[in-house]
Amino acid sequence: MRKERWGKKYKDKQNWREYNEKLVARGEAYISLDFIETQDKDLEKLNRGKVGAPYVYPECLMVFLAYLHVLLNIDYRGLKGFLRGLSRLISFDVPDYTTICRRVNKVAIEIKKTLISYKDKEVVVYLDSSGAKVTNRGEWMRQKWKVRRGWIKVHIAVDDQNKQVVGIEATDESISDTKEFKNLVGQSVENVEDKGGEVVQASADGAYDANDNFEFLEAHNIIPAIKIRKNEGPTYRSKNPRKGYAREFRELGYEGWRDKYKYGRRWYAESTFSAVKRKFGEFVRATKVKNMFNEIKLKYILYNAILKYDVTHTSFFASLV
Repeated sequence: MRKERWGKKYKDKQNWREYNEKLVARGEAYISLDFIETQDKDLEKLNRGKVGAPYVYPECLMVFLAYLHVLLNIDYRGLKGFLRGLSRLISFDVPDYTTICRRVNKVAIEIKKTLISYKDKEVVVYLDSSGAKVTNRGEWMRQKWKVRRGWIKVHIAVDDQNKQVVGIEATDESISDTKEFKNLVGQSVENVEDKGGEVVQASADGAYDANDNFEFLEAHNIIPAIKIRKNEGPTYRSKNPRKGYAREFRELGYEGWRDKYKYGRRWYAESTFSAVKRKFGEFVRATKVKNMFNEIKLKYILYNAILKYDVTHTSFFASLV
């Protein structure tokens, strides 16, 4: 006998026609030629006050190649071949693959340029971390030959308004979540305020439960929604704000506390990890640690740019330079 679904009946509110069009429109960015239209202006900006040999290729072109590199996993020689084929249709200078490699690994996009305006809204940020493989080699090799390459750990803060990454950091696997808490919240406050919003609450799991984190949030007038760990004893320092929140957590119980602070919406951060890994892959192609960190951060920042493009439909790559 088929059981009836518990709870309220699900009502699909998604506009599938609009959603499908967004997915189709994203494909336009794969072959965007913004770098040709803005080349002269971009080069003038890059070479202003530069000492030594001037830049010959615009930054917009390198952002375009970085997008193809992390999205389609095209190597640097393949990117040169891609541009060579494209240059047969539209005339422009094609850089050497060594130049592409050097410049793409230095591409740095400010998160602020990828964010949608908040229009004086109060913003809640959700913090979490996840791992990324440093190679695409299979698990069989790891188990058979005891090869261990480690992981890259990416820490993010996601807002509740636009589901975008407002703070990000990449580290090795040895760095604990709580060590990056202040950095992520600090980035979030700066980036959200730059776009007209205000961070009013920071939500995180028990890995971020530390006295210093509660003190940091209190200093910035941000409500902490950090899950208190079960094996953590009470805070006896009377001036530490964690003491009051720990008492409230015990009095309300997990479910009551969860509902009050909407803790269940931490899936915003988890869904971002899932989306980026499905779209850009779970591993990095770079071999140097510095370049690995830059590549993994680029994936999340470019994902931000895609979400913004869905709303604004502005010039995709030129807007990131």
